[in-house]
Parts: sequence; C-alpha cells; structure tokens
Amino acid sequence: MLRTPGAWTFLAPAFVARLPYAMLSMGILLLVKDTHGSYGTASTVAAVAAVAQALVGPQTGRLADRYGQAPVLVPTVVVHALSVGALIALALGHAPAWSLFLAAAPAGASVPQIGAMVRARWIATFSAEGASAGSAAKVSTAFAFESVTDEFTFVIGPILAAAVATSVSPSAGLVAEAALTLAGGLAFAAQRRTAPARVVREPGTRQASALASPGVRLLAGAFLGVGAVFGGMQVSVNAFADSVGQHGAAGTVYGIFAGGSMVAGVLYGVIAWRRSVQQRMIMSYGLLVLGCSTLWAMPDLVSLSAAGLVCGLAIAPTLISGYTLVETLVEDGAKTEAFTWLTGAIGLGLATGATAAGRLIDAHGPSVGFLVPVAGAGLGLIALVTLRGLLVPRGARGTVAAAPAERGVPARLVGAAEG
Repeated sequence: MLRTPGAWTFLAPAFVARLPYAMLSMGILLLVKDTHGSYGTASTVAAVAAVAQALVGPQTGRLADRYGQAPVLVPTVVVHALSVGALIALALGHAPAWSLFLAAAPAGASVPQIGAMVRARWIATFSAEGASAGSAAKVSTAFAFESVTDEFTFVIGPILAAAVATSVSPSAGLVAEAALTLAGGLAFAAQRRTAPARVVREPGTRQASALASPGVRLLAGAFLGVGAVFGGMQVSVNAFADSVGQHGAAGTVYGIFAGGSMVAGVLYGVIAWRRSVQQRMIMSYGLLVLGCSTLWAMPDLVSLSAAGLVCGLAIAPTLISGYTLVETLVEDGAKTEAFTWLTGAIGLGLATGATAAGRLIDAHGPSVGFLVPVAGAGLGLIALVTLRGLLVPRGARGTVAAAPAERGVPARLVGAAEG
C-alpha cells in the first residue's frame, strides 16, 4: 500500500496537520485550568470547541466533496490559526468565561478534516487502479493504516501538548497546535494531484447528505460513545494525576491508553478476519465497555494505566470497522462528508464526555469522572446491538452480495471481488 505512487506526498503533510487534532482539547484544558482555576470551566471551553467541530466539520467535508479539498482547506486552516490565537489572548488576559466560549467556537469549527480527506484520497487512488479484489483489500488495509495513524497522533498529541505547556508556558501547547495545523494543512492542500475529483452533478439535482443513511446515523451514534470515552478519559486522568501529586504523568497515562489502541490497529490490519466487519465492530465495542467499567475503581496511576491499556485495545478495531462500514453505505459524492460525520461524532462525544466528567470531578472527585466513559460506551453498544441490521448496505440486505461488503470490501468493488 505504501508503495503506491504519490502516497507519501500526501501522507507526510497529513500527519503534521493531523497531530494537532489530539492537542487542541488538551491544550485548551491545561491553559484555561491554569488561568481560570476550574476543571469545569476548562472542560466546558474545550467542549464548545468540540461541539463546533462536530457540527461544522461535516459541512466542511460536504463542501470538499463538491468543490475540491484545497479550496476548502486553505481558508479553514487560516481561520483556525487566527481563532486559536484569539482564544490564547483572552485566556491569558483572564477574560470572562463567555468570551472564551465565543473564541472556542470558531477554533473548533475550523479544525481541518484531514483524516476524512486522506481516506477519500485512498479511495480515489485505488479506484483509479480499477475495480478488483486486490484494490478492495488495499482499501481495507488503508483504513487500518489510517486508524493506526489516528491513534499514533492520540499517543503523541496529548503528551506533546502537556509537555510543551508544562515546560514552556500554559499557552505554548495551543501555540504549537495552531502552528502545526497551519503548516501541515497548507502543505497537504498543495498536493492537488492525489486529491479526489469533484463530483459534478446534473443541473437541478441536489447532493444527498450522507446522514440520510440510517446506517451512517447509527455509526455516528456509536462513535459518539467512543468520543465520550476520549473526553471522559482526558479530563479524569488529568484530575486523578493532580489528586495524587503527579500532574506531569497525565499525558503518559493517556498515551498508554492511546498506545494500546495503536497496537490493536496494527494487529487488526495484518489479520485475515473470518468474521464479518459488523460482528467485529460489536465485539470490539463490547470489549471497550468492559474495559471502561473498571476505570473508576483504580487506586493509583499504575493500575489506571493498565485499565486504560485494556480500553485502548478496543478503540482501533472499533474505529476501523466503523470507517470500513460507512464507506459501503454512501455514494461516491458523499464519502468525505460521511467520514467527517464519524469524526465529528467523536468530537461531539468528546465534548459531552469532557463536560460531564469535569462537572462530576468538581462535585465528587476524580474517580467519579471515570463513570462517563462507561456510560457513553454502554449506550453506544446498546444501539449497535439493537440496530445492527442497518449496517448492511441496503441493496445487499438478504442477498449473497452482502458477504464481500461484510468483509470490508467497498460496495463499489463487490462485483469484482465476487468474480
């Protein structure tokens, strides 16, 4: 897959541009906690940014499908850098909380949807090779690779943000986030040769939203639960580390959680699975709920790291399965938007989880904050199990054609795979 011509020209700048995604919430949390002295306020500001990203991000993906990636990405990263700069200035000036919310909204709304754009580029690249079982396998491998990349950024991002904020200044983490977003985003946008072609529609026809698919809505709801795990973990781990006098260890503990997911993503990508992708997603989601159910009872950072590692092992398989499934549920002109809805759902869940955990921690202590991840993941599992029939492409339900799609083969390539 990595020997595909042109792959590294967009993968390298994409990595730089994606790294800040995992730095933004942590950077906001550390800065606002330092300047305003409350986990509740800090987590709410981070939540505002995440909600804005979740709501506006899919519209960015929709515009990228229609007008191309570069025309959308360039102004987006410029707005993001300016918005983060305004948020830093307001926080350092001890401005009222409402003004921080006003700055956090455009900062979150302008987070570039690099992960979704990279996945769209992989599909475009392998579609150009022609429909074949080999191309389908490459798409599945590419999605596993992208999930590993996402998790690697979640390993490095929080640690980097925490290290820069604690060793340089509380605002330095967000300064680094804005600089990396701007540089990486502009470099990625410059790689136009590998960008997917715009889908030109007949005059008078309307572009259907990816969210019109019931299966996409179900996956977005499930990813909302995954986001609640991320948000609840970030705030609760920081608060727990504070409570035992080891604030600097928070990034490492969260990194172990994300590192477990990265390892699981590598294993997922190399195993030849016999179970359907729908079954794999439900199994990995169940493991996530099981792991999260132990977090609140951990007495120290070592045991918390071990429990977090178990949770992390379930994250990547869940995300890979979800992204593989959603690609089969929408038409070509809505794929970037579909991926962005899942990414946005994670952000919205992160916002909800971070806010709930922050309030619980302020009222009852750090251990209670760990109830948020298990609650969010538990609701997501219930939805998946109850409505799992929606995850089969509509035209494939009840037919033999469902089998290749269940193995992670994009619907577009089913015929070639069967041949």
